[in-house]
Amino acid sequence: MVVSVVLCAHPAFSKTTFSTDSLSADTTAKNSDDNYISARLDLIADHINFVDLDEHEISQIFEFVPATVEGRLAYLQKAVPLTYNEQVQAYIDVYSTDRYKRYLSNMMGLGKYYFPIYERIFAETGVPDEIKYLSIVESALNPHAVSRVGATGLWQFMFTTARMYNLTMDSYIDERKDPVAASYAAATYFLDAYKEFGDWLLVIASYNCGTGNVMRAIQRSGLSDPDYWAISPYLPRETRKYVPAFIAMTYMLGYYEEHGIMPTVSENAIDTTEVVWVQKFVPFGGIAQALDIDEGIIKTLNPAYKRAVVNGTPESPRRLVLPQVPPEAYSALYGVLNSTVETPKVLNATHDAGIKRANPSITHRVRKGETLGVIAQRYQVTVQDLRAWNNIKKNVIVPGQQLRVHSSTSYITYRVKKGDTLSEIAKRHRTASVSEIKAANGLSGNQIKPGMTLKIKVN
Repeated sequence: MVVSVVLCAHPAFSKTTFSTDSLSADTTAKNSDDNYISARLDLIADHINFVDLDEHEISQIFEFVPATVEGRLAYLQKAVPLTYNEQVQAYIDVYSTDRYKRYLSNMMGLGKYYFPIYERIFAETGVPDEIKYLSIVESALNPHAVSRVGATGLWQFMFTTARMYNLTMDSYIDERKDPVAASYAAATYFLDAYKEFGDWLLVIASYNCGTGNVMRAIQRSGLSDPDYWAISPYLPRETRKYVPAFIAMTYMLGYYEEHGIMPTVSENAIDTTEVVWVQKFVPFGGIAQALDIDEGIIKTLNPAYKRAVVNGTPESPRRLVLPQVPPEAYSALYGVLNSTVETPKVLNATHDAGIKRANPSITHRVRKGETLGVIAQRYQVTVQDLRAWNNIKKNVIVPGQQLRVHSSTSYITYRVKKGDTLSEIAKRHRTASVSEIKAANGLSGNQIKPGMTLKIKVN
């Protein structure tokens, strides 16, 4: 109320014309003007209901939040242009529904862990901070996300692009799933694209459809220095949705409180972590035992390792993220990380009686709805591997088609003895959890019988 009256009063003053000559030469005219202004102020004061505000209330009044979406985007904008139009509003409308607000609450909960990683790397490399929200559009902050064409990880790198940006992918690790390594690679891509286009929205568009498609769209537009919206009609349909979705996501998370969105708090959230560098082959099971924690926590914090083994060497140490280690566990952890075993042979039980290695080459029959990406994720291989092994030139497969898969995961067979339980067998072999043993052997419950043969993952 106060603000609106004052804003209305200001034009009233501006309409009053003061003669410079009369002010300097005629004291009577000056007094007349002063009296007019005083009278107007008295009139305004009569229409204001003054309220006694404490300091907290005053600070809340001056936390400026624009009333319109367009104004809010302009207020939020930093380096990346946050254009407002019907396309952006359409995505804001979708994200404002109850169903998507629950989804965004979950994203904000996950963001408490991932966003500080992005922010640190982007600040270090000079990438605009707000581009961190693009990872939600890409992968929903899921490091294990695999698209229908095989793009993998938080930043959804294709195999060849990941190689270009020095991400390691071998039988032990896929750095596309590593939040730190993949974020550095994404930052390098963004900077390379910005050098080429000089426009952050064009950079974001190229992240979706490739720099080649953006260059062709610029050529088709016939413009010498266009922005994203000028070439948007010439871009692939998916990319025309991708950029407005990013702007809408940035808006929603920038004004989450105004939309009643609160971050989800996970019961398993880890507030403090630390990084150790490992120079040997060390299984997660041994580390979990030394720290007296569930192995699943280590897997969650280190999603890039395929075999639950850190494959470090003195020449190429590997990063391992752990929950904050209590001082009393230092000695046990040091012992595990500095064991004399430097190869993964410690995980291989093929020399034990009654145990032999399973054939790593299998045939998979394609089911309805399956894609190469889904199948690759199931067998922990890449889409490119599946295409090479089966002479597939495109990503098209049909139900009933048989695919040859050379799984990077090796198995042993174990004959159950009297008194064995799944938990004891999993603890003995370390590289397979109870749920993994059940899944590999089609078990619905925990019941096993002496003489039963189980297939157990060993890497």
